[in-house]
Amino acid sequence: MLLSDPKDCKFYHGTCITHQSRNMLQIFSLKLAKIPVDTGSVELYGYIATRDVLDPLLNYVVNFSRNDPLIVKQGSLIEMTGPKRGIELCDSTLIEYDMRIKTCGQEKSDLQLIDGVSFVDEQGTLSEYAITRRIHGDYGAATIEVYISEVRSTFNLCVGCFTSGLSQEIQLFDAAIGESCGLRRSVVAVVKNTWLDLKFKVPSWPSYSNLDVEHCCTFKAISHGWTSQMIKTEFASILVKVTWSSLSMSNI
Repeated sequence: MLLSDPKDCKFYHGTCITHQSRNMLQIFSLKLAKIPVDTGSVELYGYIATRDVLDPLLNYVVNFSRNDPLIVKQGSLIEMTGPKRGIELCDSTLIEYDMRIKTCGQEKSDLQLIDGVSFVDEQGTLSEYAITRRIHGDYGAATIEVYISEVRSTFNLCVGCFTSGLSQEIQLFDAAIGESCGLRRSVVAVVKNTWLDLKFKVPSWPSYSNLDVEHCCTFKAISHGWTSQMIKTEFASILVKVTWSSLSMSNI
């Protein structure tokens, strides 16, 4: 993280006043509201990405190739693969999307689901509240890294995140773990002086009991630096590292 250990801090009564919090856009979830075909599940591919004043390049929230599409049904959540950095919410932030449904024919025969752009600005949103809208047609507050080690048996792991006291969950991971590995890095916006809560759901031991056990860890939002916590389960050890940084135009 570029800004997790800055060298230009100015302190007042022990608090850094140089690196202040900034308005950020947080996407909690994406849902496939409607599909133009009645085939049950479909193979979905394409991308949803943002562009902000920090960087005009695409910051992918969803990105699946035609060779590796996402299989979903109408009403299903769309797995988010990003963003890779925090999304600045200053003036207008552009959300660009191009999602298609793969068919049995060639790419030119695929069905266009949505294609276009949307603008979100700070005047049209309320700070610290989640909004729900349908889309027709390493900077960031908290970077979450999860490392799995000492795996004793294959198990299903679901990782959820709650930010800034909001009740809506951000799903970070949901799949089987069979060996030691690091999960995909996630970037989440957190309101200043609030908390980031992570929930790890694993099967109970023995696994045939069909019951899940939840392990939780909580991190207080800070301007920069990092902290970690270790979770011990019957299946594996889980190391959680959260690195903090503030968005800063002067460091781009």
